[in-house]
Amino acid sequence: MTSAEKEKSSTGLCRPPLSPAAGPGRAMKVLLLVGLGALFFAYYWDDNFDPASLQGARVLLTGASVGVGEELAYHYARLGSHLVLTAHTEALLQKMNFLSYVQLTSLALPSLTDSKGSLVVVSSLLGRVPTSFSSPYSAAKFALDSFFGSLRRELDVQDVNVAITMCVLGLQDRASAAEGVRGVTRAKAAPGPKAALAVIRGSATRASGVFYPWRFHLLCLLRGWMPQPRAWFIRQELNITTPAAA
Repeated sequence: MTSAEKEKSSTGLCRPPLSPAAGPGRAMKVLLLVGLGALFFAYYWDDNFDPASLQGARVLLTGASVGVGEELAYHYARLGSHLVLTAHTEALLQKMNFLSYVQLTSLALPSLTDSKGSLVVVSSLLGRVPTSFSSPYSAAKFALDSFFGSLRRELDVQDVNVAITMCVLGLQDRASAAEGVRGVTRAKAAPGPKAALAVIRGSATRASGVFYPWRFHLLCLLRGWMPQPRAWFIRQELNITTPAAA
């Protein structure tokens, strides 16, 4: 009896032969992941933003008194743009609903069509990925995303050269935003000036979407793969616990 036969008889086990396709199949998966990663990073590193392109640009900025709107005003002013600012109190901004965006867009669209301008819509991650304890806010942001997504397609079909940039932002580091989610979420706020600069870069390059922080793009993609996330996963972002068993 050979040594291999002795080992087989002593253990009582026989290892199944490796499939010839196992090695190449695993290699193909690794190559696919590497390729997707390279495309993803190339997408975000391909920065053709030219600050000089905003010198003298005409910008109508709504909600310029607080948050990202205020930071956008500072950035555009430094870049030499001609600004028209509208400012409201924080309470009034919170009451602005979906219809106000539709009405303002309808009024501005003829002028934007003539000038081949662009619309930049500051939205939220909650307009792409619903979360707990934010039903009214998420509903309003989902409506924005649907309206401007449909409008973009209509403009494309009619060969109208008006760009629409949807900006998906997270929690901003201003006092009112932090107070509104205090004790509810563990999410960290993003710096307002950096978020505003990401919006400006996207609008200047006429990008279809801006995600800040960039990982939000991954979250939006994952939602397509996991439309019903487990409750355990959701609770990791919230300051809630499951009730104790009776």
